[in-house]
Amino acid sequence: MNKHRRQILEMLATGKITTDEAERLLAALGQDAPSTAAAPSENGLRSRPKYLRVLVEAEDAHDDDGPVKVNVRVPMQLLRAGVRLASLIPAQAREHVNDAMREKGMVIDLNQIKPENLEEIIDQLNDLTVDVDQKSNKVRVFCE
Repeated sequence: MNKHRRQILEMLATGKITTDEAERLLAALGQDAPSTAAAPSENGLRSRPKYLRVLVEAEDAHDDDGPVKVNVRVPMQLLRAGVRLASLIPAQAREHVNDAMREKGMVIDLNQIKPENLEEIIDQLNDLTVDVDQKSNKVRVFCE
């Protein structure tokens, strides 16, 4: 354990900072303890999600090959890298991309996507769980 992490945990233990402040400081260090789930630990801190997971089970497939099963696990680092790459797109090209996406019904402004915004979204993904049960179809989206 490095000295900065230890200092943050000591400040939390002595009540000098709140759990939210400690969590933000640990996230800023980028050295959260390894964990596969975003569940609260014994001291109340949550680990940052490492993956966005999408599970789909559809029994009523259009062919006779049986049920359709999809299991997608996207690393959060891939999202971070994508945002960094998007920031390298020249402003004029971003406008062309925004226009093309609007034509397809996706109203997204690439000028508004910044790495610091992504970290806030990823922090909020700890609480993300989407479950859809419809007859024989099941979809589940969550972070781990």
